Amino acid sequence: MRKILIVLQFIIYPFTNLIAQNYDESKVPAYTLPDVLVSQNEKKITSVKDWEGIRRPEILSLFEREVYGTMPKKYDRIAFKVKNEDKNAMNGKARLKEVEIAVTNNNETVLINLVMFVPTQAKKPAPVFLLINNRGKNNTSPTRDTLSSFWPAEQVIDAGYAISAFHYSDAAPDNKDTFANGVLRLYPEQLKTDDGMKAIGAWAWAASRVMDYFEKDRDIDPSKVIVTGHSRGGKASLWAAAQDKRFAMCVANNSGNSGAALSHRRFGETIEKINTTFPHWFANNYKKYNNNEQALPFDQHMLIALVAPRPVYITNASLDLWGDPKGSYLAEKEAEKVYGLYNLKSSLPATQPTINTPFVKPPLAYHNREGIHNLTEYDWAQFVKTADLHFR
Repeated sequence: MRKILIVLQFIIYPFTNLIAQNYDESKVPAYTLPDVLVSQNEKKITSVKDWEGIRRPEILSLFEREVYGTMPKKYDRIAFKVKNEDKNAMNGKARLKEVEIAVTNNNETVLINLVMFVPTQAKKPAPVFLLINNRGKNNTSPTRDTLSSFWPAEQVIDAGYAISAFHYSDAAPDNKDTFANGVLRLYPEQLKTDDGMKAIGAWAWAASRVMDYFEKDRDIDPSKVIVTGHSRGGKASLWAAAQDKRFAMCVANNSGNSGAALSHRRFGETIEKINTTFPHWFANNYKKYNNNEQALPFDQHMLIALVAPRPVYITNASLDLWGDPKGSYLAEKEAEKVYGLYNLKSSLPATQPTINTPFVKPPLAYHNREGIHNLTEYDWAQFVKTADLHFR
């Protein structure tokens, strides 16, 4: 069975050497997680006031400096243009909009192309799922000539939600040689510092620019935007939600290492492996933790906690051991402490749920789906349930 799992992971990550990675729980090293509720000067955090005034800014700064890079907050100009519109899409069930978001800074402009469908029968303005699409652009076909379970627009429309997506390559090509040919053209200074953002940060930055657009679109309720991502897109969705409190809910599907999974466990993908295989994803400072997880003054439970009190949905897939399902669940359970400060009680069980047993009640939702590393209609159905409970 272990050989089969490794082969499956190799198919999913074809450029990664998996043989040296640990898939044995008995070989997980002893570790102590940094306490999410103890500040850098050893102050115990016991209130929302101290969390938001002391500990949260500390943790956010740690992740900016050491992992994802400092995200630029300003730009010279932003403009929105509806390039195409169909008021009778999906046989009248939805309204299609294709929107060009042009952001200019330092005399450079980047274009983020948004495709979205808004239900015609649901109450307006509509809540919306925003996908950071890290797969082929045909997955989010505006003409619906290609239907994909990765972005099942019809299913989400039928549930009463708008659904939208942009392709991550608009913000940063996923290539170590060309990743700077996007958002980073606007902020070239980021490439000169060890805490400068790279691709993951650029994808999260682009999600916030889409949020800027949603605040102007009368068809969309900007207080009900769910930022969503799969795999590397899931890492970006968590970082986007941590940075930008306007996102009402976050979905991180199969986000793995440097997403939801605990790095201290050294199970599946490690920091060294991800930094070696994808050197263009994270700030240069992150590389000092290669094969040095014990030195981490943070871990991913603290990233999830940054989203509090807004709901977070974490998922795994049973055959995706590379993404460390157990470590992802343990991280989410650790984040419960911060939600407790807001008097929000998690319904997650003490131990990781069995396969295909979703816990969808906000504020912290989770499931481990049977199958491989992917985003499916099953996953989307659970996300809608959590959004229903949160918004309605």
